[in-house]
Amino acid sequence: MEIGFILKIAGIGIIVAVLNQVLVKTGRDDYAMLTVIAGIIVAILMLIPQMTSLVSTVKSVFDF
Repeated sequence: MEIGFILKIAGIGIIVAVLNQVLVKTGRDDYAMLTVIAGIIVAILMLIPQMTSLVSTVKSVFDF
């Protein structure tokens, strides 16, 4: 995993955290929760290809 990928995930986390705080302070708790859920979904969608690569590497190492 490269450092750029980790920084992208961290950037998404920071943006979601800031948006969450702004929305909570303005009384938009429902939108704040949707923002957090959307951030989690985006991060998971970015991780799926990495996880696929990890599984294929483990399979090749152990000859499954």
